[in-house]
Formats: sequence, structure tokens, C-alpha cells
Amino acid sequence: MNKVFLIIQREFLSKVKKRSFLLATLLVPLLFPTVIGGLAYFAIKEKESSGPKTLMIVNEADSLNLKSNDSFKITFVDHPLDQAIAAFNESEEFGLVYIPEINIESPQGIILYTKTTPGPAVVSGIENLIEKHVKDLKLVKYQIDQETLSKLNTQIAIDTRISTNEDEQSSSSGIASAIGYITGFLIYLFLFVYGGQVMQGVIEEKNSKIVEVIVSTVKPFHFMLGKVVGVASVGLLQIIIWIAIMGGIYGAAGSYLGLNQAREAQVEQVSESMGSDMDIKESLANNPKIKKAYEQISNIPVVTIVISFVIYFIGGYLLYGALFAAVGSAVDTPADAQQFMMPIMLPIIIGFFGMSMFVFDDPSGSMSFWLSMIPFTSPIVMMGRIGFGVPLWELLLSIGLLIGGFIFTIWLAGRIYRVGILMHGTKVNYKVLAKWFMMKN
Repeated sequence: MNKVFLIIQREFLSKVKKRSFLLATLLVPLLFPTVIGGLAYFAIKEKESSGPKTLMIVNEADSLNLKSNDSFKITFVDHPLDQAIAAFNESEEFGLVYIPEINIESPQGIILYTKTTPGPAVVSGIENLIEKHVKDLKLVKYQIDQETLSKLNTQIAIDTRISTNEDEQSSSSGIASAIGYITGFLIYLFLFVYGGQVMQGVIEEKNSKIVEVIVSTVKPFHFMLGKVVGVASVGLLQIIIWIAIMGGIYGAAGSYLGLNQAREAQVEQVSESMGSDMDIKESLANNPKIKKAYEQISNIPVVTIVISFVIYFIGGYLLYGALFAAVGSAVDTPADAQQFMMPIMLPIIIGFFGMSMFVFDDPSGSMSFWLSMIPFTSPIVMMGRIGFGVPLWELLLSIGLLIGGFIFTIWLAGRIYRVGILMHGTKVNYKVLAKWFMMKN
């Protein structure tokens, strides 16, 4: 095992000391907030500068009286449709809307003319504008005033609880879905990014001839295990640093922009309006929404989620990292590896879309269960399920199968690696890989 630790140490230090690692570790936490903030800034500025879109209206439905709003500036045209279209083509207006005589019970025949294909948000905004006025006409027809209609609108909030033989706990599907999506997406992203790094590193070592010396003194299984674990530790360290840097940026930005002071001012204002600390505590304790939110948050299995995330994070990487390393050992260039990438990437994609399609719809369903048990999809799918509450035996079985899965893939990859790493200029296909795997010596 000393040789395995030496390989882990070598892989870890060789990656950490690279300038690319330092740049990625420092720049990524700065780059993403900058890009998102920049895009948001320009989106706001563009919306402010563009102003409302101008619409020419040919309205044959006299009862339908459209009015301008913040999004659309309306100009009515008293010409026939063909003349209005000709005038529109010569103008700089955004669109021309033709509204024929319509039946308010089933309005049809409304047409939007534009010079380019409009975005769905614009079309939806025009539809909502017309629908609002048709709705007002229906209210008049059926003699329903707006106040009565408002009284008919009813909101129902269902209090979800998990019932067991011992007690019951408040739950939240929204919180569980958010936890599952974020953790599952992080693992999905990590497998793609760092799996490719393992393959690239193996190809570089193969071409540099250094690995031939290492393979002569270390068993392929031990070498593969050390290499994959070493790169996984680099990725884990990088993510921890990213979280720390982004947390510091958020705190510093909050202080600089006065968010903390604003929050404190709001707290003081609420305190003054509610009275003493005892009154505040009593009021908060009696507030059903606050009480329910606190109960839901307190019932989140934070420890289980964190431990499971680390296990599936590392286990999924070890499983796929071994496969990427096997591909890297079999080829001479990254371009040659493309034919072998799809079978490896496909289960990762299935896991992510399976989480989105099955887990969030029915976290206890049969598809959710089996996808969270199969080692190739369980790192993503089980993290999607875990926020909803997973029986302990299912979690332990899934982890056990994942451990067995990455041990098997490391062993399988090691048998291909021991031959492929020494081969150069060989045209490799799946038949050749199977031959290398079956070779005894």
C-alpha cells in the first residue's frame, strides 16, 4: 500500500503545483459571479434603453379597447388590413396586430405581423394583453364585478408531513428538490470535468514514457487506484477552496453594498414596530408561516446529506475515473479517444436526466429506485432522492453497490491499462480492448 500512497502523493502534487490549477482555483470563483453579474447588468440596461415595443393595431372588434402598458405602446390604425401592412413595412414599428370581430367565448383569428421572428416572451406578453381585455368583457357580460372575482380566488397551502410509527415530521418538496438538483448537478459536472483530466493525464504520461518505469514496479490495479484517488483529491480540494472563496466574496460584497446594514435596519424597524424582545419572540413563535419554515429546515438531514455527498462524490469519480484512465491508456491522442467516450458519458447523462424526469416526479418510484442502485447512475440519482428521505437500507445498499462498482471498474481498467499503456501506434477498437483484457500476462 505504500506504493499506492506514493502514487497518490505524486498525482496530487503534480496537479496542485501546476499553474493551470492555481489559475482555475482562483479565477473560477471570480469569473462566474462576474459573468452572471455582467449579463444581468447589460440585460437591465438593454431593457431600460429599449423601452416599450410599439404595436400598430388594426381593431375590427370595437368592444376590445386595448391600452398601452410598460411593455407595449399601442397605436390604432384606421386603414384596411392590406394598407396597414404596407404602412407597417415602411415604418420602424415593432409589430402589427390584426384583431377581427371575435367571439369572446372563443376568440380566434388574431394575427401578429413582425419583420423578424419574435421571442416567445414578446408573443406571450401580447397574448396576455389581449386576454386581460377579453376577460374584462366577460366580467361585464356575466355581470361579475372585480371585487367578487377577487373573493372567488382561493389559495390552498398543503402542509406535507412524513408519518412513521414513532412520530411525524414536516417536509417540503421544494427544499428537497433544490437540495437534490444542486448536489446531483455538482457530481454530474465533476464527473465530466475531472474524468477528462484523468484521461488527458494518462495520455501525456504514455507519450512521455515515464509511466513505463512505474508500471514495471507497481501492479496495474494499485497504479490505477493511486492515480484516480490522487486526481479525485485534487478536485475535492479545489471545490473546498471555491466554496470558501465564494463565501468570502458574498460576505465582502454584502458589506460593501450595504446589504448587511440594510438587513440590520430592517430588523430594527421590525423590532420597533413589534415592541420588546419578548414580544418579538412570542410573535415569531405564534406566526404559523415562520414556525412551519423553521420546522421544515430543522428536519433537513444535513449530516446525512453532507456525508452522502462526499461518499457519492468520491465513489462516482473513482468509478468513472478508472474508465477514463483505461481509455487514455489505449490511445495516443485525445482525438483517438472520441470513439470510446460515448459509452462512458451516456450513463452520466442518463443519471442526470433520470434525476430530473423520475426523481422529482416520484422519488420513491421504481425507476428512481433502480437508477439510484445502479453504480453508474447512483451518484447523481441518489443525491436527487436523498432530500426527500431515503430508507437507511436503500442508502447502504446503494453505497455498497457503488463501492463494488468502482472496485470492479478499477480492476477492469487496470487489466486494459497494463497492456495499453505500453502500446504505441496501434489501431484500437473494442475487439482489441477485449483482447487486452483477456490476456493473462
